[in-house]
Amino acid sequence: MIRSMTGFGEAERETEAGTLRVEIRTVNHRHLSVNFRTPASLAKWEPQMREWLRTQLSRGHVNCAVRLEPSGAAGAAAIGLALDEERVRAYLSLFGELRTRFGVGGEPDLASLLRFNDVIVRDDDGARAEVPVDDLRAVVEDAARATTSMREDEGRRLAADLDGRISAIETALDAIAELAPSRLAAERDRLRQAVRELAGGVAVSEDRLAQEIAYLAERWDINEELVRFRSHDELFRELMAANPEEPVGKRLSFLVQEMHREANTIGSKANHAGIAHRVVAIKEEVERLREQVENVE
Repeated sequence: MIRSMTGFGEAERETEAGTLRVEIRTVNHRHLSVNFRTPASLAKWEPQMREWLRTQLSRGHVNCAVRLEPSGAAGAAAIGLALDEERVRAYLSLFGELRTRFGVGGEPDLASLLRFNDVIVRDDDGARAEVPVDDLRAVVEDAARATTSMREDEGRRLAADLDGRISAIETALDAIAELAPSRLAAERDRLRQAVRELAGGVAVSEDRLAQEIAYLAERWDINEELVRFRSHDELFRELMAANPEEPVGKRLSFLVQEMHREANTIGSKANHAGIAHRVVAIKEEVERLREQVENVE
């Protein structure tokens, strides 16, 4: 069964450094493109995370957000934040001097101190708990599996829609196959009547007329196109039913291009209103196939 490239998955785990959460969102893309949003302390693992994701996601644009929510007293240190104690003491001393020298009333409070954005600073070199790489990998892979599960659910819905469109195309092809022979009989009768009128009673060679009909039959023959079109339909269904571990989106896209080519050829040889109308309907279905196939992994 095919997979969609649209999906979402999340997972979390308690680690030594706090609660680790991973969210993955995917949309369609020709190749696998991964974009990470991670804490500074986990950025070094991005190449490994990309490889972990690659084992389960073969195509699509992937947004992977990793969050670490520390718990307990070590929370600030765990995400690389620290209080600049010397700067706080300096501010408090200056507040006291301001009050003493200039007679300014009031006492400094937390709100006053937090107006200075250098009180809380980055402390990337400070001691903090590290996230075990095994925990990180487990959470990333759990989120990827959840994403894959949703992509498979979306794939089932896609497959049902695609199958319905292939069925509509096959119905139109059957109708074209039934209409095609009548064109030659009608054209043969029309030619005979036209030649008879132009000849004005003079005998007309049936052999010559037969040659003209044979020439038209060869020029209007669409049997090969119908056979190839049905072959494309059959292979399309086989690919939809293939192992979901094998990406088939690009092959389905190629088949849709070939279907469009066959429809154009049949249309150019139609010379029949009923066939032309069904070719238009086929092209509409092929275009909808193309739009849907763009989201198949």
